[in-house]
Amino acid sequence: MSRIKEFNLPDLGEGLTEGEILAWLVKVGDVIELNQPIVEVETAKAAVEIPAKWAGQVQSIFHPEGSTVEVGTPIIAIDTDPGAGPIEASTTGAPDAALPTPSAASLAAVQVAPAEGAVEPGLIGGPAPGGRTAVLVGYGPRTTAAKRRPRKGDTPVPAQAAQPVAPTQPAPVATAPSNGHGPAGGPVLAKPPVRKLAKDLGVDLSALTGSGPLGSITREDVQRAASGATAAAEPLAVSAPATAVASFGADREQRIHVKGVRKLTAENMSRSAFTAPHVTEFLTVDVTRAMKALDRLRNRREWRDVRVSPLLLVAKAVLLAVKRHPMVNSTWAGDEIVVKDYVNLGIAAATERGLIVPNIKDAGRLSLRELADAMTGLVQTAKAGKTSPADMSGGTLTITNVGVFGVDTGTPILPPGESAILAFGAVREMPWVHKGKVRPRQVTTLGLSFDHRIIDGELGSKFLRDIGEFLADPEAALLAWT
Repeated sequence: MSRIKEFNLPDLGEGLTEGEILAWLVKVGDVIELNQPIVEVETAKAAVEIPAKWAGQVQSIFHPEGSTVEVGTPIIAIDTDPGAGPIEASTTGAPDAALPTPSAASLAAVQVAPAEGAVEPGLIGGPAPGGRTAVLVGYGPRTTAAKRRPRKGDTPVPAQAAQPVAPTQPAPVATAPSNGHGPAGGPVLAKPPVRKLAKDLGVDLSALTGSGPLGSITREDVQRAASGATAAAEPLAVSAPATAVASFGADREQRIHVKGVRKLTAENMSRSAFTAPHVTEFLTVDVTRAMKALDRLRNRREWRDVRVSPLLLVAKAVLLAVKRHPMVNSTWAGDEIVVKDYVNLGIAAATERGLIVPNIKDAGRLSLRELADAMTGLVQTAKAGKTSPADMSGGTLTITNVGVFGVDTGTPILPPGESAILAFGAVREMPWVHKGKVRPRQVTTLGLSFDHRIIDGELGSKFLRDIGEFLADPEAALLAWT
């Protein structure tokens, strides 16, 4: 049995398909123990530390930090018996050991083009069809002379020894108008279309040497002269400063790869929004008495070390309202509705990696003090990025506290598998009619979204009304409902 074992990225639950390596907790050469955390991985659910399946010495790390790896892919190799001596080359699978050494005969058979002189066609540096030079991809051509096919009427030139080719000078262009005579004083041979082209381009025909039959000037001669004049004049041209134009291209855009928590959230929200028919209702509540009750609770000796917030009373109100309307805590399962006797209360939490919704298991059985401790631990774990996948699965009903961002309320989207979600808005001091007079009161707005396949308007309205009644007078509601 091989002493080198490869550790694959495991499925951390809920059918996850990939994970991002956030940090390696070991390095090559480290001696590790069984179940020692070796890597921190962010899945679509949370960031988790994965323990080692074997004790031994780290031999290889296959993926760097920041890479996304599919479940089942090897991420690390561990030598499970490092005290047995060095590992053979065949065991390590070193690529260099399998590479054959080239023989002298094979090296001598390689055909190399000579450094000087003529090069055979087809070799690197030699002529290619069309007067080009055969080159390797990514390298510029060498300077070679390309032969032109003789024109009809040209005088054959005897073959001579190869001479260095002098660089071609641009054809001179005279600025004075043409007098109709060539350089030797004779008439300029050019067809009327060529003369018109020369006039349009400002080329003096008398300064040109024709390449056509009997020394006539062709369109190519005129165009070559015109391009040569333009190239010569370019260095002297001074362009006016261009007006700055706003750019709306990729240089002013940012592309963010969608992965992990954000990717899962997008998939869940899209699936929920286009599967469950959403209805949202709103209720504005005077919560002045609830805020005073919280103040009295904070002043009690046994509550002084407990984090008490308005969200705690909202959670308690939801749990009591579920007992009065159990159908709200249910799931649509195709041909049936599953009504649950337990409430796994989800609390939406904004983290650096995105929005996650961990839940408090069986929250309806907890006392107010136990509920406060559970909510504090849940939020702290979420902000530290240590929420486990188990804590984010199995939710039955959710609260999202948008009020912490100064927002009055919203129309939240249902988490998949749930039938109701409550948005808790900011608590503000506002003018309110109280006992027949307009007074400043503490007011908030609640927004309840529900699955209309399960919860009709009457049930949703009664559920939201009961939550509002508890927040308006929590002490009276507790006496009346419990």
